[in-house]
Amino acid sequence: MAENYRNESMVDIAYSVLKEKGEIIKFSDLFNEVALRLELTEEQKSDYISNFYTCLSLDGRFVNLGDNEWDLRVNQTYDKVHIDMNDVYSDIEEETKGNRDLEEFDNEEIEAEGLSDELDEDSEDEEDYDRSSKEDL
Repeated sequence: MAENYRNESMVDIAYSVLKEKGEIIKFSDLFNEVALRLELTEEQKSDYISNFYTCLSLDGRFVNLGDNEWDLRVNQTYDKVHIDMNDVYSDIEEETKGNRDLEEFDNEEIEAEGLSDELDEDSEDEEDYDRSSKEDL
């Protein structure tokens, strides 16, 4: 059985498995089927499992459906696999609100964002920093 798969990558074999079965498969079952077809030893399986997961994640033909269940992307509807990036970015924006490095803003951006008060507070800190460095010299 392994002769058919010796020259194929693990993800190509996984693609064949998912295509043959035509159903969603748990990662562990998918990996075990790939390992069986390649006749991997237990030691080889433990060496390759993390690399296989990474390759599977990066290969655009596959999709993780949650709960570590995998399928071919072509078998899934757009709604099921699409992540709305607006939700992701709005979460990040909320987390980073207030984490502003004012040195990155020009004067127009500072005025537009209403950050001039924060700039005044930071300038006091800079004065302390400048004073201490001059005293050290």
